[in-house]
Amino acid sequence: MNSFRSNFPIFFSSLFFICLLIYFINTSQSVFLIIIPISLLVLYASIFHTKLLFVSIAFLTPFSVNIEEYTDGVGLFIPTEPILFGLLLLFIFFQTKKKVISNKTLKHPIVLSIFVYLFSLFICSITSTSPIISFKFLLSKLWFIIPLVFLGSVYFKEKNIIRQFLFLFVFSVFIVVLYTVINHASYDFGEQEGHWVMWPFFKDHTIYGAIIAMALPLAIGLLFSKKHDILLKCLYGIIILVILIGLYFSYTRAAWLSVVGAIFVFLFLKYKVKFKYLFVTAICMLAIIFISWDKIQMELKRNKFEHTTEEFSERIQSAANVSTDASNLERINRWECAIEMFKEKPVFGFGPGTYAFEYARYQKPESLTIISTNFGNMGNAHSEYLSALSETGILGFFSLILVVAVIFYSSITYIH
Repeated sequence: MNSFRSNFPIFFSSLFFICLLIYFINTSQSVFLIIIPISLLVLYASIFHTKLLFVSIAFLTPFSVNIEEYTDGVGLFIPTEPILFGLLLLFIFFQTKKKVISNKTLKHPIVLSIFVYLFSLFICSITSTSPIISFKFLLSKLWFIIPLVFLGSVYFKEKNIIRQFLFLFVFSVFIVVLYTVINHASYDFGEQEGHWVMWPFFKDHTIYGAIIAMALPLAIGLLFSKKHDILLKCLYGIIILVILIGLYFSYTRAAWLSVVGAIFVFLFLKYKVKFKYLFVTAICMLAIIFISWDKIQMELKRNKFEHTTEEFSERIQSAANVSTDASNLERINRWECAIEMFKEKPVFGFGPGTYAFEYARYQKPESLTIISTNFGNMGNAHSEYLSALSETGILGFFSLILVVAVIFYSSITYIH
């Protein structure tokens, strides 16, 4: 229970501002009013409790609410983005006054690969078809990546801080899932209701399912990583059970399959499978997809019915259905658009963050589904890699692959 005692200020202040945020939303008050107390809290914590502020990000992230729906198009997640932006400015200030980050850290392969990735985004933003959108996208990446990577490299030298950070994240996800499950139960766990019952914390069930899939392995890892007293074991057991229930009723196949993928990654790490074997396996899988792509396209046909089954086994089986499942067909439609966009601008792409505004005109009539849209602000590529390919071309795509490969390689070699 040391995590609760040592992080009580985080729990108290975070819950206070979460309740304040919910109040502003439910009473239709101006959400900009909440920025004032949050700004004062961030300023105070930045000066006197920087480490506490950094750790609080883990707890606050699942509770963050996008105020875009309550403003005239101003997209900002409250309270995490102001905190991250404040930490970014604080880091820049400290780094210019005195070196917070050592040269050893700056020369680490992961840090160097991130620099390459950010530089590629900068270049592609200059050549973007919508520079304002792209530079805004780049800025958002900066205030997410820089504080977490560099301040993390300072504070995570203490293993206890790592455990606190992960515990706070898992516990806050547990609270959000518990809220969602209770809310969902009032609608008899209907699939359609399952797409929005997590509001206002998540916009839809896909993002909600993704964060659950991320939290579940962490919760299990925290449970078995060290010995705990019986009370804490029971707490972890309850957290894992609630998260599993939330995962099932998220009706998100990608989340279900990603948990299976996480199990394979765990087995690879546990039995210390060499990186070269993982690399060869990944190349073979990509080769199979590439060879089978024409066959997949030939099997596509316009879908007349959207998949509505709520049976777990049927939904898992439908993940491989590329001929009649609307969700899968729409994903392939988006992938085809991304590929066509890449063909038109193969080197620098259309610009970071521009896919949603460009893809609609690349849709083929025969690839449209009942859930397709011609509006240029409603959609993503449903693939981080194809999104990078269409938005940042070869330059950004390979810089992203570099980051992923270096992180995997560094992690595996560290464990070995």
